[in-house]
Formats: sequence, structure tokens, C-alpha cells
Amino acid sequence: MQIKAVEDFKSKFKRNQKTREMVSHTGKVHTVDWSTDGKKLASGSYDKTVCIFTLGTERLAKEHVFKGHTDSVDQLCWHPINPDLLATASGDKTVRIWDTKSNKAVTTINTKGENINISWSPDGKTIAVGNKEDLVTFIDSRTYKVKGEKQSKFETNEISWNLENDLFFLTNGQGCIEVLTWPELEVQHIIQAHPGNCICIEFSRCGRYFATGSADALVSVWDAHELTCIKTFSRLEWPVRTISFSHDAALLASASEDMKIDIGHVDTTEKVAEIPVDSPTFTISWHPSRYLLAYACDDKDKYAKDRDAGSLKVWGFPSD
Repeated sequence: MQIKAVEDFKSKFKRNQKTREMVSHTGKVHTVDWSTDGKKLASGSYDKTVCIFTLGTERLAKEHVFKGHTDSVDQLCWHPINPDLLATASGDKTVRIWDTKSNKAVTTINTKGENINISWSPDGKTIAVGNKEDLVTFIDSRTYKVKGEKQSKFETNEISWNLENDLFFLTNGQGCIEVLTWPELEVQHIIQAHPGNCICIEFSRCGRYFATGSADALVSVWDAHELTCIKTFSRLEWPVRTISFSHDAALLASASEDMKIDIGHVDTTEKVAEIPVDSPTFTISWHPSRYLLAYACDDKDKYAKDRDAGSLKVWGFPSD
């Protein structure tokens, strides 16, 4: 696949910068993610629900609302192969699996703490969930049984497997990336990635890169095989809360409490676009085959200023 040049992207996004907003929840949206086939978008919220949208050519339609969690839905992820299954991590000390084809809950898995992070292994066989006590629990996604745990001494933030499914990565409050063998969970590397809290991690779909975002306001791009930092993005001024690679790994979006979402060209680190926002952004997700970016901000309801808006937005549609 030939990667577009910076100027090509700039030109494209001048023609495609329309944002569509969907009011999906009655509380703040904590997490958004696209299904592996790109036909559905899911959002999880402080209001304890999960909303499913379907994507048309230039619009989204609300399909279903999943209810069942008794506390905030802090993060969700889709099955990497089956586009109908997604998993949610909640403060109610459970992980739930949902089937968007039948619109039913598949199962509820009890865990030991309030869950805040979740990741599905590339082979679809394991779900990892991290809680507020820095315990990562590994769940067999065929039997829905807990098959292992990893307790950290430091604040554990986001978690992810590499594309080859033989290494497991954790970012932590010491600014480090901890790299474990999978499935043995033996520490292979501890990389001092940032001087401040290393908050988020994202692997590109091609497996060539991963990126980390930190409290130092930097985004670092790493060679996933050499485990070396090859580029940094420094246009944000606040701690980087969320990052996402485009489907072709040509672009990297990053967001924070800055009043913008930065979209940079991975090869050159140049800015190709910027999405203005009115409040902090804590979740973003590129579509798996189109240049569409889903995101949610810490917005307030314009009719009731003391209430969170509960909306999500998708940017990149053709401008009128």
C-alpha cells in the first residue's frame, strides 16, 4: 500500500472535515471503538450503558443500547475477528461480552476490582482487563474463565498485545513500558519511555509500530520489533490521554485536555489536520478502513450546564 504524502492528506482533509454528532448517552462517554469490519461503532459511558451505531456512507444510525452494568463503562474493545462481539470493562467489577447480532449479553465475568482498561488478543482467545488496584486479569474468551493474573507494583495504565501475539505490553506510572512474554508473562524488557506517567498505548494494524502517550505531553512512535523510539510528536501541551493509528498506519491522532485533536503524518511527524474541540478529549478511534475518526469529549449539555452531554462525534465526512 502506497502511503499518501503530507500534502495529499492536507488536501483530502480540507474536503473532508465534516463532523457528525450523535447523542448516545445521558452521561459522559468514556470509550469509543469501531468493530473490526468497520460497520459498527460502540460507545461506553458513565451512565452504565453501551450504545451501538451502524455506519452508512455518510451517516451513523443508532441501533441498540446494551444495559446491565451497574457502574460506569470505562473501556470497551471489539473481538479482533468476529465483528459482532465486544467486551466491556466496568467499575462494577465485571467484564461483559455482548453480541450485536442478537442484541444480547453473552456472559458476565466477575473480577476482583473496579475495571478501567481492556484489550482483546489478536487471535481472539484472551481478554485482558486491568483494574484500579493495578491487577491485570486474563480471561479465556472461549470458556469465559479467568486463566491468569498479573499484579503490578506500580500504577498500570493501558494494556495491549503485539500483533504477533507473543508479547504483552503495559504502560505505567513510572513512565515505563513493561514488555512480558505471552503466555508465560515473564518480564522481557522494561523500557523507560517517558519522564512522566506513560498513559496510553496503541499498536498499528500492520504491526510495524506502536505509540505511547504520556503526561509529558509527548507522543512517541516505536518500532514494534526493535522496541526503539523512532519518532515523537510534540504539538500538544497537556498529558496525552488517547491515541489512535489510521488503518494504514500513515496517520496518528492524539488528544488530551488541549482544545484540539492533533492528526500527524507518521513518516514525517508533520501535522496534516487538526480537529477543534470545546473540552478535553479522552477517547478517539480511527475507522479500520476509512479516514474517519470517532471521538468523545468531556462536553456539558448545552441545555443543562451541570450535566455531561453524553455525545460522540465522527470526523472526516465530506464537507458540504
